[in-house]
Amino acid sequence: MTRPPLRPVSLHDLRRIAESLTALRGRPVTGATMRSDQRQLRIEMADRVMLVISVDLDEGGHPRLEVDVVRPPVEPANQLEVHFESA
Repeated sequence: MTRPPLRPVSLHDLRRIAESLTALRGRPVTGATMRSDQRQLRIEMADRVMLVISVDLDEGGHPRLEVDVVRPPVEPANQLEVHFESA
C-alpha cells in the first residue's frame, strides 16, 4: 500500500491549531473517545468544552488535520417575554 506524499502544513494552520490547544491549557480532562475508523478523537473537559481532532481528505485526496474547540451554548440571562393581544 502506498501512501500519498505528505504535504507541508501551512503556518496559518499551525497557528490556528496552537491557539485552539492553548485555550484548553490547565483544564481537567474528563473523557476521550476515538472514532472506530480512527479518523476523529474527541477530548471532553470538565467544563463541558470539547476538543475535536480529525483527519479529513481535501479535494486532492490528501489528509488534512482539523482541530476544533466546541463550547457549550451560553445560557441566556434574563429573557424578555412579550405578549401580543389581538383586537
